[in-house]
Amino acid sequence: MSGQTVIVSGLNPAAILQSTIGGAPPSTAENDHTRKVVPMSKDALQDFMVSIITQKLQDEKLPFYVLDLGEVVSLMDQWNNALPNIRPFYAVKCNPEPSFLSMLSALGSNFDCASRAEIEYVLSLGISPDRIVFANPCKPESDIIFAAKVGVNLTTYDSEYEVYKIRKHHPKSELLLRIKPMDDANARCPMGPKYGALPEEVQPLLRAAHAARLTVSGVSFHIGSGDADSNAYLGAIAAAKEVFQTAARFGMSKMTILDIGGGFTSGHQFTTAATAVKSALSQHFHDEPELTIIAEPGRFFAETAFTLATTIIGKRVRGEIREYWINDGLYGSMNCVLYDHATVTATALACMSNRGNVNCGGSKTFPSTVFGPTCDALDTVLRDYQLPELQVNDWLVFPNMGAYTKAAGSNFNGFNTSAIVTHLAYAYPS
Repeated sequence: MSGQTVIVSGLNPAAILQSTIGGAPPSTAENDHTRKVVPMSKDALQDFMVSIITQKLQDEKLPFYVLDLGEVVSLMDQWNNALPNIRPFYAVKCNPEPSFLSMLSALGSNFDCASRAEIEYVLSLGISPDRIVFANPCKPESDIIFAAKVGVNLTTYDSEYEVYKIRKHHPKSELLLRIKPMDDANARCPMGPKYGALPEEVQPLLRAAHAARLTVSGVSFHIGSGDADSNAYLGAIAAAKEVFQTAARFGMSKMTILDIGGGFTSGHQFTTAATAVKSALSQHFHDEPELTIIAEPGRFFAETAFTLATTIIGKRVRGEIREYWINDGLYGSMNCVLYDHATVTATALACMSNRGNVNCGGSKTFPSTVFGPTCDALDTVLRDYQLPELQVNDWLVFPNMGAYTKAAGSNFNGFNTSAIVTHLAYAYPS
């Protein structure tokens, strides 16, 4: 198995936690209690997916995800090494897979929830309400009432109307003033057009909260999601410091929380972002030894941990062009193409037509179009994409499919792609 022992965990979060974090390894490694869970190699992942396809899904051929728990552990290690003083509050909206959330919780993550439903979901996993920030600056009154009832006592705001709602329904809640970064235009999904106080609005919003006898405990911002410019943290952290100083001049209670939001992507961007964040914090908050710094990473933890496998359910040949239909698409897991402006990639698993060479290594490729299963022509996943010759009942595999995919699937045309099963696995080095 490509130099690794791959263990299948099923769908029981308790079993996952026992066997991967601090507990004894499963029976395959019962004589070695020190081996660390690691991300699955490409070959090990392929072998594992082929085993699922050939053994478990031979009849129905349903699409499925694989969640690599070793990748989650590795990402948390990267976070703790690069930003040891910043507490992650995972953005639940990015991917609410319950076993994934349980894994993050056991690794020490807290949670950023944006709605009553997300709060209920996190609480149902046995996670304490004091590990939740209600990070939505504009909330329905019913959601604020619910947060007060269950004890979620930290939230964001960026308007006087939000102050009035919180004063009425949850006066014990602490507030974070959400400010607008001046430089979030480069992000794939900028947040500034919708949320964040402008510089000239900061003083009135602080005064409104103070007059309402609410506690403003700190400042939050978000530089935007996906391919965000790491330099945006520099200006945003400087602006946050100015808000701290303004509140002090007003005689308000000392601010103790800085929420630097999301915008983190694993890989080189994270390294660059962590460097920028630490530099800005050292410059602007070196005199705040009791400051609690939190962040709201989403895709950093979710994106690379999930791989999606889909079945080819139809094919058409037009000259050199190959056209394939698969049983998931833009109304399901690939909605990230529409809503997250994502670019997806695919590899072949010719499990039915070429079992001796399932990844079609060395095979001729053709310009190909990949359609989703619905009747909408918009449901086109890939265009002019090089793929080998494949047949109906072969598979296409899409890596890095954890961010803003499963959470937003629909049932359009009766294709219930939002209910795709996630198989859990992790690896130990052999």
